[in-house]
Amino acid sequence: MTQATPSTQATPPTQATPETQATPSAGPVIILVQPQLAENIGMTARAMANFGLSELRLVAPKNGWPKKGVREAASGATHILDAASIHDTLADAIADLHYVLATTARERGQMKRVFAPDAAMQDVVAREGQRVGILFGRERAGLDNDEVSLADAIVTFPVDPRFSSLNLAQGVLLMGYEWRRAAGLSVLPFTGEMLSPPATREAMASLVSTLEDQLAAAGFYPPEKREIIARNMRDMLHRMAMTEQDVRTMRGALRALAARRTRAD
Repeated sequence: MTQATPSTQATPPTQATPETQATPSAGPVIILVQPQLAENIGMTARAMANFGLSELRLVAPKNGWPKKGVREAASGATHILDAASIHDTLADAIADLHYVLATTARERGQMKRVFAPDAAMQDVVAREGQRVGILFGRERAGLDNDEVSLADAIVTFPVDPRFSSLNLAQGVLLMGYEWRRAAGLSVLPFTGEMLSPPATREAMASLVSTLEDQLAAAGFYPPEKREIIARNMRDMLHRMAMTEQDVRTMRGALRALAARRTRAD
């Protein structure tokens, strides 16, 4: 039997219906099998929200549901918790899905395809119109062999074999990140592009000339060294790929220093 839990408040559960389920465009369904810790479930919801995943299913969560502290751990991703559905069995949780992936850090001896997260999500995105679910096991023991046998393929992570255990939410985060990349949605929120155009050669020559004059006035180098040092200065400034704003700022700073030195004299 599947029950929807619209919130963590004491409200009667309602039956999950196809109308309340996420559409395939919302990405794969995240299914946690017998999760125990409220912090892990909350952080899983947060990880899902980070990358645009929206449907969470919990299979027989230990110590019941809702859990104290789960909403706080979600850090604002409570809409995912509110829409989460609770299932008595894994078979019930995946009944409406067309394709299921099981995550595991251990080789199971089962004749199934094994994917890395990036390849798995590329395959998922190619299954347009299909409902896909990703299984994550218990915090301590993961999925058992019978649960893995219900999946179509396995996903494992290329972690350091000396420490292969991933936190539950970390595993969901990695899968969410790779799904978003495969779906072509991984657009950076900002680019850091230059807001000022590159400085012209004329502006650079003027800056170098001003810098040379100020350094000479300050006695930075003897006259016979001026050309060599000026050449080094030009090389250094050109390596910086300065913008027009950079040149204006630098020239303003040099003028301020010259004015201060003149007042001091």
